[in-house]
Amino acid sequence: MVRRLMQIPAGWLWLRLVVGLFRTRDAYVRLRLVRYIRDVTWFLRDFRRFRAMPSQAFQLDRVFPCLSDRTTFTPVDPLYFYQDCWFARKIFELKPAHHYDVGSSVRSIGLVSQFVPITMFDIRPIPLKLDQLEFRQGSILDLPLADDSVASISSLCVLEHIGLGRYGDPLDPQGSEKAIAELKRVVKPGGVIMVSVPVDRVNRVYFNAHRAFTRDYFLQLFQGCTLLEEKYIYGSEMVDYYDPGRGFGTGLYLFRKQGDVSPFGPR
Repeated sequence: MVRRLMQIPAGWLWLRLVVGLFRTRDAYVRLRLVRYIRDVTWFLRDFRRFRAMPSQAFQLDRVFPCLSDRTTFTPVDPLYFYQDCWFARKIFELKPAHHYDVGSSVRSIGLVSQFVPITMFDIRPIPLKLDQLEFRQGSILDLPLADDSVASISSLCVLEHIGLGRYGDPLDPQGSEKAIAELKRVVKPGGVIMVSVPVDRVNRVYFNAHRAFTRDYFLQLFQGCTLLEEKYIYGSEMVDYYDPGRGFGTGLYLFRKQGDVSPFGPR
């Protein structure tokens, strides 16, 4: 493979790419081709330079082109960065003896499980094992938990997907509402629910990716619960208020189920 790569004439490669560039009328495809030409050019240049340098400890007989990592900034998804930090902080502040999660990011839940034991439910099995993280296969529409049985539960970036078939679940226009009702069912009075969903100017379905909710409609679904905290992510910024004028974003919510029982005990 390395020998064949060394034999590719740079002029021939450029010619093939330029011909492909002008054959397409799609502006996005053209932009991608231009970037690809640039990236392949520096890859071949660096490869040939590196191969000419002396090395005693390593043999160069494999190539593994990584063409999208040469950036002037560290790429990060603001949604998951802010959301995961918010979730970890809430768990640290609440300090539940045991936390339950339904369908959130396995990576995020795995990290938090290292300082709070977590039982995680998902409709799709997870082929990994980790101390303090118990995985159980199950649906957010029918959790294998008794009524009023858990003190702390989360479901981050999940509710908006239920009933759209994206993850193999049955189609159901009321999927999100039913999932919220199930979370409320299993939480003890005084227990907490941490959720996040897309928000928008109006209630909207982006089939089959997700739904987006208005703040008023979403809060109505949590009747019987008290809103303790809300945060909103718009672009690369997290703020304390819902701003429908900014359009699509993500809402982070912490609710406490109403009741006289405090499952966390004295602070």
